[in-house]
Amino acid sequence: MARLVAAFGSSHSPMLASRIEDWQSGFLSRDQARQFVDLDGNACNYTELLARAPADAMQRIAPAELTRRHGEAMAAIARLRDDVASAELDALVVVGDDQEELFQHDNMPAIGIYYGETIRGRLPYQKEIVEADYPCHAPLARHLIASLQQDGFDLSVMRTLAEGKREGHAYSFVHRFYIAERPVPIVPVFLNAYYPPNQPAPARCLAVGEAIRRAIEAFPQDARIGVMASGGLSHFVVDETFDRALLDALRRKDATFFRNAPLSKLMSGSSEIRNWICMAGAAGPLDMVWSSYVPGYRTPALSGTGLSFASLR
Repeated sequence: MARLVAAFGSSHSPMLASRIEDWQSGFLSRDQARQFVDLDGNACNYTELLARAPADAMQRIAPAELTRRHGEAMAAIARLRDDVASAELDALVVVGDDQEELFQHDNMPAIGIYYGETIRGRLPYQKEIVEADYPCHAPLARHLIASLQQDGFDLSVMRTLAEGKREGHAYSFVHRFYIAERPVPIVPVFLNAYYPPNQPAPARCLAVGEAIRRAIEAFPQDARIGVMASGGLSHFVVDETFDRALLDALRRKDATFFRNAPLSKLMSGSSEIRNWICMAGAAGPLDMVWSSYVPGYRTPALSGTGLSFASLR
């Protein structure tokens, strides 16, 4: 029988694919034009966010601080890459969200699974678009579909991509940063994190993860399987308090925390926390080996991303 041997979580922010110079200046103009949701779940703009910035805001984005945090984030990626490799996986279930990459508003599924033999992507580190077909674990995907349906989940499924479409950012980040050197067949699982009105509630996300764990444990092949959450944590306003509480709940295996996560903390980019909630449900009895949290402030208004990484065995 298959075994769930590891679980992982990783942010996939553009900050993690950027040089330190970009952290220092490359995000300011785009954040100034962005609409935000503040820490209480209220809409605001950059000017309003800047007016509320704490007195030490400029210290948090001082060049030395940004350099230190950039280094911490790069080190966490390298460590997680090593952990994924050392797990010697036969398949990796990647829980992510789609931001109008494969799905549009004529059909935006709440929960989806891709079950093709391969998924079209692009080779990493190429300036021009060079397409690649990455391996997927179709038998496991079909088993997950059947098992989750038996558990009462209504799913959208895909076996192929439309012409000109490639895997979305949540999955390409995993291919680029974590399994480029040692390819692992993936099973893409989609949660509609971003787009109302059919975003799965936190309790539903946790239940999906728990059902994925049960399905993996019942998969008849002898296989080592991992689950990875791709995305999050808080953005585009960094919420250190909630991010750290979530990582602590993951360490404590606190299902109640995840089940009751307030929707006000799951808005805008922070909606990708749903992917981590799903992973927490799948991880179940696995123990936290380590986690890393880098408050990715990048402007005087303290906009940015809570850059987060976790490894469980």
